[in-house]
Amino acid sequence: MEDFIHSFLNRSLKSDEFKIFSLAGDASTRRYYRIVLAHQSWVLMRWDPFNPENYPFLSVLKHFAKAGVHVPEVMAMAPQDGLVLLEDLGDLTLERKFWESQSQEISLDFYKMAIDEIVKIHHKATETPGNCTAFDIKFDTEKFLWEMNYGNDNLIEGVLKFKLTPASSKDLQKIFIDICAKLDKEPKKIAHRDFHSRNLMIKLDEMMVIDFQDARLGPIQYDLVSLFKDSYVNLNDEMTQNLMSYYLDSSKDFLPDNFSREHFDEIYELQSVQRCFKACGSFASFFNLRNDRRYLKYLSGTLKRVLKSLTEFPEYKFFADILIDSGALERKYETL
Repeated sequence: MEDFIHSFLNRSLKSDEFKIFSLAGDASTRRYYRIVLAHQSWVLMRWDPFNPENYPFLSVLKHFAKAGVHVPEVMAMAPQDGLVLLEDLGDLTLERKFWESQSQEISLDFYKMAIDEIVKIHHKATETPGNCTAFDIKFDTEKFLWEMNYGNDNLIEGVLKFKLTPASSKDLQKIFIDICAKLDKEPKKIAHRDFHSRNLMIKLDEMMVIDFQDARLGPIQYDLVSLFKDSYVNLNDEMTQNLMSYYLDSSKDFLPDNFSREHFDEIYELQSVQRCFKACGSFASFFNLRNDRRYLKYLSGTLKRVLKSLTEFPEYKFFADILIDSGALERKYETL
């Protein structure tokens, strides 16, 4: 470990008796370490040097905390070295709790705790004044479209090597633009952007939120799709319906007077097409760019979610046909 990291920890902990253990990283370039000293522990996040005045991680963390969202406490930082020492939240993710449960219903209360947090993010954090970076960026047609093209470039044309004709490419772009423009018209609240079971940690009796630095304004359905159609777990329909009802009931004081459940559900399925296809693009890109095979196993299940939602929109049949014709649903990705 570099000397500047040891110096930072020595200053922060006022001791040189600590031990450093590498933690498994996520799909980003950030690196994490568990720091242990005298039966206490912290997590060290290492990234690029930053300006603490407008650093998205710190900006969103402070704003979320102000709105009552459970986020880790910052213990110390060295901006010039890209170091942040954080409260240690342990290793129990919502994903792990889901798979350890003997039935999905056993994890229901934990998912309700997760929804309690997203309700605070969507509504309280959005209404809380402040100079948070989440207010400065948003999901608009351009951003949604970039994400969908990311899926096409990395999965359809990248991993699958399925070449679209100029005419087919133009028709697919029309569909992408139509989907993204409809999503862009929806009311926008602060969205976490990656609100899934690996970014939710259970510490004692609280659900803690991490990986929030990309928060931005967007439709509330974006985070709900991330949680309910999470690639890492497989919530059944009954669980999803229970949780959706819980979210809407918890949000009733913040929903518009003309709220339509039919319209809400339509946008939810439309957002499912966009968000899940974007996730496929991410999984494929990890393999394309750095030969990271860990996420290939999630492609088939996520693609099935895309196709299932597409069946709600006959006008987008061409997109469904592309997924079928490219072999996306039949490919054994683990064998690549």
